[in-house]
Amino acid sequence: MKVEIESTSGFCFGVENAVTIAGQALASGEKVYCLGEIVHNDNEVERLRSLGLITIDYDSFTKLHDCKVLIRAHGEPPATYDTARRNNITLIDATCPIVHTLQERIRRAWIQAVKEGSQIVIYGKKGHAEVIGLLGQIDGDAILVSNVSDLEKLDYNRSIYLFSQTTMSKSEFEKLARTIRDNIETEKNRGSNVTLKVFNTICGQVSRREPRIREFARKHDVIVFVSGKGSSNGKMLFEVCSSENSNSHFISSPSEIEKGWFAGAATAGICGATSTPKWLIRQVADAIEVL
Repeated sequence: MKVEIESTSGFCFGVENAVTIAGQALASGEKVYCLGEIVHNDNEVERLRSLGLITIDYDSFTKLHDCKVLIRAHGEPPATYDTARRNNITLIDATCPIVHTLQERIRRAWIQAVKEGSQIVIYGKKGHAEVIGLLGQIDGDAILVSNVSDLEKLDYNRSIYLFSQTTMSKSEFEKLARTIRDNIETEKNRGSNVTLKVFNTICGQVSRREPRIREFARKHDVIVFVSGKGSSNGKMLFEVCSSENSNSHFISSPSEIEKGWFAGAATAGICGATSTPKWLIRQVADAIEVL
């Protein structure tokens, strides 16, 4: 059986950068804390823990003083930086540059929206670290939507600025934007003059993976998708795989592979999320090759 790894799978730039920064900080021999899991992948978190990275939650963070804390790629709200200043905490800021730019864009749009009486709408996953950071930029003054049914929360008598968490599905974001436009057109027929401004803030590296993985899933008899169970990007991309190939399987480690999946298969495709390390994807491929 031929086994192929999808070439673009593995860490995105932001995660790769955060992991590299963490490794450099740990190499100094100093104690380094990480606010939240550095990546939604237990295997990579455990690897870094073995090197000395200590994962903490927000409650523990507020009690720390005079130490170093890593800010992961997802970014943080301003309150985190305020706490660090009060407690003399040195922040090692590994916020993804794309996320940082999005934070700034949302903050500027919000200032304008307040003047106009408009509303900020963010397409994202409730409780996700990046979303918490985005909402923190604007004092939580936004409407968070995760699907079309959430659009009922919007006031179609007020203009809308639409943004997205960087790791969401581009096709779903476009669907949301179309639905909002349709609803606005309905209101315009009743005399409303509201407008919609759409900011496509999904990471280009992430959005390009969706069509590539879709094509990759179609060309193989079996797909094994490798991701941490808590990765929203992993869940989204696995749904893409499953929609194209019903013989798709989600695993987090090589130990979850089942030999029966490959009965009669001529080809197997291995792919993963933006939070999945390439070394883990390679381990999965190696395990399948010796079945």
